[in-house]
Amino acid sequence: MVTLFDPERATGPTPPRTLSLVKLSAEVARAVAGIGRVTVEGEVVNPRPRPSGRTYFTLRDRAAQITVSFAGNRARRCRAVAGERVAVTGSVTYRTDSGQLWLEAEEVVPVGAGAIAAMLDETRRRLTAEGLIGRPRRRIPLVPRLVGVVCGADAAVRADIESVAHERFGGYPIRFVEVGVSGPGAAESVTSGLRALLADERVDVVILARGGGDAGQLLPFSDEELCRAICRAGVPVVTAIGHDRDRPLCDEVADLRCATPSLAAAAVIPSRAELHQRLDRMLASVALAAETCLARAVVRLESSDPAGVLEAAAGAADAALARAAARLQLVHPGRRVEPAVRRLNDRRATLDALDPWRVLERGYAIVREPGGAVVRDAADLTPGDGLDVQLARGRVTAVVKEVAATVERG
Repeated sequence: MVTLFDPERATGPTPPRTLSLVKLSAEVARAVAGIGRVTVEGEVVNPRPRPSGRTYFTLRDRAAQITVSFAGNRARRCRAVAGERVAVTGSVTYRTDSGQLWLEAEEVVPVGAGAIAAMLDETRRRLTAEGLIGRPRRRIPLVPRLVGVVCGADAAVRADIESVAHERFGGYPIRFVEVGVSGPGAAESVTSGLRALLADERVDVVILARGGGDAGQLLPFSDEELCRAICRAGVPVVTAIGHDRDRPLCDEVADLRCATPSLAAAAVIPSRAELHQRLDRMLASVALAAETCLARAVVRLESSDPAGVLEAAAGAADAALARAAARLQLVHPGRRVEPAVRRLNDRRATLDALDPWRVLERGYAIVREPGGAVVRDAADLTPGDGLDVQLARGRVTAVVKEVAATVERG
């Protein structure tokens, strides 16, 4: 148990309240939560990255110090370099289970020209190594459907853009998103405004505008997340931060950089008068081209000879027909049939010469025994044997009367 004494309520020896440690811790946690979001400056001491991605360091300023912590997804907006003086934006948190008090950081930015320059150089090297600074630039559309503008609540910047828009094209559609453009949280605010406009399908180009400032005031426009969001945008992004000497990194990744919001508006919003003039020139050019084509056609028609053209066309057609006939003649079936017929006749003559019936026509006969065997030698026969004699036309039956001696071939 803890005894808590409240001097403001004491009018004498008032007894202290008696609380449990749990209740005391809860009251401390509520009191700490009531502090809200703060921005404090100090020196970074002993930064300690953890394997989980979370980083811890001590923020020290003279006799005071506090532990600072930030998550890995905040690393691009939290720079913790030992010895640097920084401004930490975040909320004070008290853990009742461990009795620890620390500052949960949303943003850690350097303080001082040297530290700011070092941070910008490191970010620039990362963006260059990934090809984002040297990437091809998107072209500004001639007539965007809707122009998106991210700017501060400063009436002067918006008034400048609206004045130029009214002069160039009165009533042109523009959507303004007003955000914090300087101080703690400005980088995240500007990036969120840009993303809100990019989510609108009608927006064809976005202007990031500000009314100038020193290097520290312009630091939100060098935010690495903002630069990456510009590169990932599906439409052109124009920067008009209103400065010449101190150029934030968003200028180096933008599709177009303008010195002032007024110049950006003039580069993005079309001029109604110039559009009319351009259309007039285009119509005049089309009319001249049509007249020229018509005049050339009339000249060709007047100088043409219809009969000669028809005759030349007929001659060309005859020549084409003759060429086609010649090609057809080369593949005509008759060219292959005639040699085939001649070869067939030769083979027929050969077959006729070998045909047994042709031999019979010349007076020869085929003699067979009653069993059908052909008789080739008279010595195989005896008187009285029956014979079957095949003639060229018809057949006869005979009986052997006498067998003559075999006659040798000479």
